[in-house]
Amino acid sequence: MAVRALCEFTAKAGDLDLRFVPTPSAQEGVAGHAVVTSRRGEAYQAEVALAADFGPLRVRGRADGYDPVANRLEEIKTVRGDAAVPDNHRHLHWAQAKVYGCLLCRKLGLPGLEIAVVYFDIISQREHPVAEHFTAQALEAFFVQTCEQFLHWAQAELAHRQARDGALAQLAFPHQGFRPGQRELAQAVYNANRAGRHLLAQAPTGIGKSVGTLFPVLKAMPGQGIDKVYFLSARSTGRGVALHAANALRGHGARPLHVLELVARDKACEHPELACHGESCPLARGFYDRLPAAREAARGVPVRDRAAVRTLALAHGICPYYLSQELVRWSDVVVADYNYYFDRSALLYALTAANGWRASVLVDEAHNLVERGRAMYTGELDPQSLREVRRGAPAVVRKPLTRLARQWGALARQSDDAYEVLPEVPAVFRRALDECCAAALTHMTEHPGAQDPALQRFYFDALHFGRLAEQLDAHSLFDIQRVPRSGRGHRARLCLRNVIPAPFLRPRFGAAHSVTLFSATLDPAAYYLDTLGLPADCARVQVPSPFRAEQLSVRIAARISTRYARREQSLPAIVALMAGQFRARRGNYLAFFSSHEYLQQAVARFAQSHPDIPHWVQSRGMDEAAQAAFLGTFAEGGEGIGFAALGGAFAEGVDLPGERLIGAFVATLGLPQFNSVNEQFRARMQQAFGQGYAYAYLYPGLRKVVQAAGRVIRTQQDQGVVYLIDDRFAAAEVRELLPAWWEIATAA
Repeated sequence: MAVRALCEFTAKAGDLDLRFVPTPSAQEGVAGHAVVTSRRGEAYQAEVALAADFGPLRVRGRADGYDPVANRLEEIKTVRGDAAVPDNHRHLHWAQAKVYGCLLCRKLGLPGLEIAVVYFDIISQREHPVAEHFTAQALEAFFVQTCEQFLHWAQAELAHRQARDGALAQLAFPHQGFRPGQRELAQAVYNANRAGRHLLAQAPTGIGKSVGTLFPVLKAMPGQGIDKVYFLSARSTGRGVALHAANALRGHGARPLHVLELVARDKACEHPELACHGESCPLARGFYDRLPAAREAARGVPVRDRAAVRTLALAHGICPYYLSQELVRWSDVVVADYNYYFDRSALLYALTAANGWRASVLVDEAHNLVERGRAMYTGELDPQSLREVRRGAPAVVRKPLTRLARQWGALARQSDDAYEVLPEVPAVFRRALDECCAAALTHMTEHPGAQDPALQRFYFDALHFGRLAEQLDAHSLFDIQRVPRSGRGHRARLCLRNVIPAPFLRPRFGAAHSVTLFSATLDPAAYYLDTLGLPADCARVQVPSPFRAEQLSVRIAARISTRYARREQSLPAIVALMAGQFRARRGNYLAFFSSHEYLQQAVARFAQSHPDIPHWVQSRGMDEAAQAAFLGTFAEGGEGIGFAALGGAFAEGVDLPGERLIGAFVATLGLPQFNSVNEQFRARMQQAFGQGYAYAYLYPGLRKVVQAAGRVIRTQQDQGVVYLIDDRFAAAEVRELLPAWWEIATAA
């Protein structure tokens, strides 16, 4: 047990308080420690390794510094500006210092010593020490009390770990047998975890990939000393499937397993209209005082999904969202969104690194990680947000904002091109942006009780943009999109746009014991290995499809072109084809279009031409309830056509077996729109990998097509039809990228 983790468990008290408090970055913290220790005498010892046993606990850590001449132990904490350090943090800092003091007295046989918590302001470079003398006896008493407070929980956790590992060693597959292809997938995942390697696994839809990946990881868990399993999904439907798989495994031998679901803050917050601190929100007030009882009660709730965590939290009067984050430490399987591990400020990644956990990561529908990774490491500045923040900004911030606006305007005026890519963010603009961040930080630090949401939002956007600007390289580009203003030049939207997420994701892969990325569409593998930054020794498996060619009739409508310039002309033929297939075999169908605009045009034409055929339509921004209602229309014995966007919520991760779905129409190749941004992607991909068109257009587009078509055949009993509507589907380079088990014919 690390000293910090021990004290975080025992020393936190009072309110949850998320009011803005500026904190130094990790790099600034390291630099601040170095400044303080460099000011000490020659005898000063920095980073003193200490450890001691208390029963089954081994408490270890590194004290920041010890001066043997003054017999003074220092705990150094970097701060930014004159903001008051919250009481909760001070309690934690002193608890850590006193534990280190006890360990040092034990190691050196000291009768006592002076302990100082030194707050170092990285802006003024001034130290603010708070010192007190303690006897070894007093420190020993504090150490014993702290350890005893934790020991009950620690012993229970040890017992849980032993019971968990014992159960997992005997774990049986939760079904009567493996589905075809499922055993091969499971074996590859198990071997990768035994070897501590990463795995890229392409496996067809409908074989049960969730349980087929989770089961072998759990089997490998005891032998490999794996602490945590993170099951990451791009969609809430994926989380539901993972929780179902975990429950099935618990019911077949993994009963001790603790499973946790993490959801987004906006979905878990009980009082979104209130601020996150004890003076505003009742669930933040006394959070840490009531947390131990909630944590203890969680032992009796092994499956901590969203509903269970909410019930548990409200029973103890605390925030569900932050309770779930606390429970990560005491859960074996965590089901969450990608961003919880791969984002810049990812919780699971940070906890894994800080605690030295051995984690196995399962990435569901991993083809999504390219786009999601790009989004995580892209930063954008909107001129409208600058105007809004300037309107209400205090004087101390308005002046640097005005300077920033001047530099922003210069970028807007330097060309009349609607789209421009620059090799770097101009130094003068970056300086102006840094000055704005510094001024906003100073103001928010000095006025913590009067926060301006627009200013705070702009500050974090600017900070993110500035940090990405520092890392700008061939993996990203800096572009300007200009929109004319009537008689007043242009407005310029600035974007640091990630193209290749590999350099940012690579450290995340490196921190894990094993990462398994699985999907039905990870072909060609080189595209994902290159763009995601997987290591050279990454294992690969391609599981053959268990489905037979006669189950799915795949027909190419080669007489129709869905190219952008011909879309209006394409509609009569598409509508006639859809109606003809429906009348030939009545049932439920999905029709996919490349954009909502194209979709709406098709719906209007279809409704006008065939009002007798039932249909329903995906709308923009559907919430989870609306999505569930859309899918609920696909009932056994139902009849009609659902219109949806290719690449959207209903094009992947949707399971409609049997008669719930008997066919699909895909009216596009799914290629990204031809525009200036995507042409830059093509150029960067060509430069990096020598396959610009394939990496920027062809592979991403056909992946969407195959995912959409994969909704039709979900079991070995299903029968269905897929129409690929575009003449380009007949090209050899396109057909080579379609699933090998498909037998493709040309539609009449």
